[in-house]
Amino acid sequence: MSIKSNDTPRIRRSPEESRANILAAAEQLLVEQGPQLLRLADVAKAAGVANATVLHHFGSISAVHTALMERMIGDLVDSIMAIEIPADAPVEARAVGLKTLFDALETPGAARLAAWLELTDETSRLTVVREAVQEVAQKKISQAGVPEDVAEDMILLSVTLALGVGLFGPSLGKLIGKPEGRARELTLQMLLANFQRLAG
Repeated sequence: MSIKSNDTPRIRRSPEESRANILAAAEQLLVEQGPQLLRLADVAKAAGVANATVLHHFGSISAVHTALMERMIGDLVDSIMAIEIPADAPVEARAVGLKTLFDALETPGAARLAAWLELTDETSRLTVVREAVQEVAQKKISQAGVPEDVAEDMILLSVTLALGVGLFGPSLGKLIGKPEGRARELTLQMLLANFQRLAG
């Protein structure tokens, strides 16, 4: 007489696949619950792994937060680097770049996660930020004839304002009776006008 096992067979993954699986589960929970409610046990359950597996790959739930944000930053940089900048249309390229940035930070969870990292003093762990800014400034914006220090200022201003729009734009606009998307529209207009002045 054979005995059937009710245990689900374990899926063998490479370390990279295991980390990606955990981060995908964490991102889904982030969107549903917000970063403040993200718990290691919930992430492990959603990923179909043991708590110890999450700890092995990340060490703590704070490190999961950081890894999620770094993955989002990496995806954003890849999207921006893929934008073509025609020599005769730098303004249009800037508009596409800003739209890409705002879209990324208005996705559910992204701006809230960034704010949570700041509020919990975890922002300093985002070691990829400097590298990401330099890559975009040097390899994308400066190629359009903008000095590197000005390019970095443009990124600083854009990200700061995009985070503000992502966090407060929709709710504040609704509270004061503005049309949906008005905060984003005004911010993009202001940024494009300012960049035109900075870029000369």
